[in-house]
Amino acid sequence: MRSVIILFPGTNRSRDMTMAIRRVSPHAPRLVRHHETDLPATDLIVLPGGFAYGDYLRAGAMAARAPVMRAVVEQARRGVMVLGVCNGFQVLTEVGLLPGALMRNAGLAFTCRTVTLDVATTSSPFTAGYGAARTITLPVANNDGNFHADEETLDRLEGEDLVALRYVDPTLSNGSVRRIAGILNPERTVLGLMPHPENAIDRETGGEDGLVLFRSLAGLFR
Repeated sequence: MRSVIILFPGTNRSRDMTMAIRRVSPHAPRLVRHHETDLPATDLIVLPGGFAYGDYLRAGAMAARAPVMRAVVEQARRGVMVLGVCNGFQVLTEVGLLPGALMRNAGLAFTCRTVTLDVATTSSPFTAGYGAARTITLPVANNDGNFHADEETLDRLEGEDLVALRYVDPTLSNGSVRRIAGILNPERTVLGLMPHPENAIDRETGGEDGLVLFRSLAGLFR
């Protein structure tokens, strides 16, 4: 599986993401910086977590306008798989590849904890490996993890089975509507999620529930 990791000023999870991908692929991810305008041929584009541009304007808003994002959007519209985690999810909503917005946490404080999640759909290349009715555990670490969208959008996401993950405990959802933790685009080629699967790839350091997602993706390209 060929992959590209996009780096913005402030990105801080690229090494974690590299380690996760190397667990399932012999090919090391290519690192592409924010100012570049072209992407190498790839199967997967990853927007990792961090604080792109310090989130000084609004989480993900400045990164969405970086030169590299024009190439990311173009590739996504051609069907290349795109994974956005935490700050990457925020960027995907700001650039319009996913609907809704990520707002300040309901408690107005940074949250860092492990959460239990329902895999709401396995009808996607990202979640197919989890099987039916699977509950998983992943860490979250964010300041703006409060997912919101209008009722029409929420109804469409649920009606088209595009909610990928839900928080089991609503009190740990940071205020996200309908307990949504991750969503897909209609083509199921773009996934944005707030929890960090790249930090759950080892049984000795938090479990392997995140590794399943990467194995599911890698299985597409074998």
